[in-house]
Amino acid sequence: MIRRTIESKLLSLAGQYPVITVTGPRQSGKTTVSTKCFPEHLYLSLEDPDVREHARKDPRGFLAQAERMIIDEVQHVPDLVSYIQRVVDRNAGAGRFILTGSHQFSLTDIVSQSLAGRTALISLLPFSLEELREKSSYEHLIYRGFYPAIIDRNLNPTEALSFYTDTYIQRDLRDIREIRNLRQFESFLRLCASNVGQMLNKTRMANDIGIDGKTVDAWISVLEASYIIYLLPPHYKNFRKRIVKMPKLYFCDVGLASYLLGISTIEHVKSHPLKGMLFENLVVVEKLKRKLNNVEPPSLYFFRDNTGNEVDLLEQDGTDVVSYEIKTTQTLNSSLFKGLNFYKKLNPDNKRSVLIYAGREKTDRYGHECLPFWRV
Repeated sequence: MIRRTIESKLLSLAGQYPVITVTGPRQSGKTTVSTKCFPEHLYLSLEDPDVREHARKDPRGFLAQAERMIIDEVQHVPDLVSYIQRVVDRNAGAGRFILTGSHQFSLTDIVSQSLAGRTALISLLPFSLEELREKSSYEHLIYRGFYPAIIDRNLNPTEALSFYTDTYIQRDLRDIREIRNLRQFESFLRLCASNVGQMLNKTRMANDIGIDGKTVDAWISVLEASYIIYLLPPHYKNFRKRIVKMPKLYFCDVGLASYLLGISTIEHVKSHPLKGMLFENLVVVEKLKRKLNNVEPPSLYFFRDNTGNEVDLLEQDGTDVVSYEIKTTQTLNSSLFKGLNFYKKLNPDNKRSVLIYAGREKTDRYGHECLPFWRV
């Protein structure tokens, strides 16, 4: 079994807080890591209709079944969280309840209201490069993605992601918000994939699909809440320049984006016109995983002004900023560093500048670090 980076943080926080709340997309490994770290806890899943009915009808009796419990997909019975609050207020032993859920915003709202100060919040995305410790080609990683089931069982990514889309995404999203036209929603999902690595232009997307702006807002919100997409915000520091204000759109798993683009082989990746954007998606989300696995605020941004000067990724640490340019090339030349050079002159807080590329050599060029993507 592949060890998850977050395990040590999970165990540490469970020694400090009575409740741990783990959110993340379907099949990211929330249940596996929770049961591995807390084998003595009673495990109950609210996906089971009988278990869910028990929790709804008799929450006190449900929680009295064991002193320590893992409750999976707790958002199915939101009122249960209020009863958990009363239990831990009477006996606030550390690590009593491990709650998991696949709906980021709804679950966070529920626990924030009822369990403020009583719970630690953890987000778990699919496997990271750090966890896999592999140096496969980026084309293979883009095609396959990082969902644990695909990797653990060596599944065909196209088939597995097709089933994932049908059985999890559509079902979950219909649970969160009524979606009447599934065919139109599937077209919207594929449109999101075709905009990977680009700024989110909701007006254009609405026109492309033939829906209104409110529907686009609702569908983007639900995809973000379910950890299907990740919106990277622009950096708003005042440089006396007009800075774009739209976020950039990425998928929390690059393999899912590839599937939605119709990629079904590694060869398709190599020739695809969005290969560079998919590579950028891979790198940006690896940085996001690194932050989340260490239970740190993401603090990730991008920079672009109205004249087209751009840096793919900014990582802020206090006042210091690290800038990243992301390229699929294996050959280094001065033109690759144009954005990094511009931003370095613009922002005195830019302490490091890094080119992440598809080569194998870690080096320094033209005053910047150069890192192979698997060292991100």
